[in-house]
Amino acid sequence: MRVVVPDRPGSLGAVATAVGAAGGDIVGVDVVEHRGDGFVVDDFLVDLPGGRLPDSLVTACRTVPDVTVEFIGHYSPGASLHRDLEAVEAMTAEPDRAEEILVDLVPGIFRSGWGLLLPASGSTLKVQRASGGAPEDDGYEAPWLPLTEPTRIAVGADAPEPWQDVVAVGVPVGDTGQAIVFGRDGGPRILDSELARLVHLVALAQVIRRTAPAARDAHAADEPADADGAATA
Repeated sequence: MRVVVPDRPGSLGAVATAVGAAGGDIVGVDVVEHRGDGFVVDDFLVDLPGGRLPDSLVTACRTVPDVTVEFIGHYSPGASLHRDLEAVEAMTAEPDRAEEILVDLVPGIFRSGWGLLLPASGSTLKVQRASGGAPEDDGYEAPWLPLTEPTRIAVGADAPEPWQDVVAVGVPVGDTGQAIVFGRDGGPRILDSELARLVHLVALAQVIRRTAPAARDAHAADEPADADGAATA
């Protein structure tokens, strides 16, 4: 649930109290943007008991002065809450697949949405990796391709049906000719801070992948050699 709250003491606590009164159990809060106009954008991860409708949370939050609910959606309870550090650890464990792993983790990192890995060049969509829930429409002539810089994607009225209500951003992977796209079906909007975060994670993925061969070579050099001079496993 994405909520805009006043940037003043007590606001977050008032929202938490309202959510609790509606039967919700807050299991995570992320501050995703300080807007600079006296408000903060927060993402709440809330467990609701069976039989309670998500709309009850919206109604509860509206009782708090100056609070607005921008979006509420379902987050799969089976998905791990992969945050930035966990994502880096996962990419480091398999550095040759760093970008693929990042795409897989995008829904958890941003707690909603999906990820795609695709060629950054040309104009035809060719999906190379997709997280759960992502639209896979190979052959879609995408007006936002090629991607040469971090971009807010304008889908276009003639996009395939799965793309019609998508809000998305794309970030090129500079040294592979690929791009990672992060999108949401129907919103909420992708904040500038979220785009900057994705740019940072893509850069980390490139560094992790590039340094992997050097790390393997250094490890091999440190291994003991047998009588013939060959390294032993």
